Amino acid sequence: MDVRDRYPLAEQVGVEGYYIRINPSGVPTCDLKGQFLKINNLPDDKAEVLVTELVSVDALALVRFGLRAADDPRILNTIKVIDAVLKVDTPTGPCWYRYNHDGYGEHEDGSPFDGTGIGRAWPLLTGERAHYEIAAGNLKGARKLLETMESFANHGLFPEQIWDADDLPERELFFGKFSGSAMPLVWAHAEYIKLCCSIKEKKVFDLPQPVYARYVENKQESAQVAWRFTQPITTLPVGRGLRIETRAAAMIHWTADNWETSKKISTRDTGLGIYFADLPVRKKKSGRIEFTFYWEEAECWEGKDFTVEIV
Repeated sequence: MDVRDRYPLAEQVGVEGYYIRINPSGVPTCDLKGQFLKINNLPDDKAEVLVTELVSVDALALVRFGLRAADDPRILNTIKVIDAVLKVDTPTGPCWYRYNHDGYGEHEDGSPFDGTGIGRAWPLLTGERAHYEIAAGNLKGARKLLETMESFANHGLFPEQIWDADDLPERELFFGKFSGSAMPLVWAHAEYIKLCCSIKEKKVFDLPQPVYARYVENKQESAQVAWRFTQPITTLPVGRGLRIETRAAAMIHWTADNWETSKKISTRDTGLGIYFADLPVRKKKSGRIEFTFYWEEAECWEGKDFTVEIV
């Protein structure tokens, strides 16, 4: 199945794929199709949204915090989707929505948010986009976005959101100007200050250098792939270890030969409410791993086998 069959915005924008906002379904992203998410700030008749149709600007944080390179194809594809779906051009420059289908903002007629509404554009996201441009080496573009962010302020105070539709003078709502949202928003002011520092230093102010060195410069990949009940992977790349993560202590019984023989391994307590065990399968070139759980505290079996194919 082509990825664009499962991720509809890929076909619409013309990219191979993109980062989605969130996946609470428990279905691995490689198998996502037809999974819905309820958005609480939308009316009930509009609240169910396809998980694969929901995108946000959050993906840019992967660059800002050193987990992805600015020119990573996955990031570039996601930015195309972000700009196609979440960007709004105001008279003074671009601003972005948090995510599509957001209901946190005034209603269409400008009446206040009352639990539902229409998500409006956030000035601080213009600052976050400027930080991405710095990471990408586009300092000129970052300075322009800084000016745009400044244009959204009201006597030096940054609003949470700006009005993104035709002027409604009777409600004091004007396109590209502050809406009835919180003002000042300290988060937006903090973003502005950090952006000024980043532009002055010509680098992202809060980029963690050890993370950047590990994942961007050295392109370090994890030796393990994690299996969780919330993300039960079904395939494992050759040469990668299989890490089983649980929320309670367990004895894992597993086999690589259809239960003709089996082994067992106890989970280890991280002290963080997560237990894990690493199955020694990195040297296997193909095959099927099957496993189940004996829950130590409850003194009972899971009653179900799970399967991961090495591919």
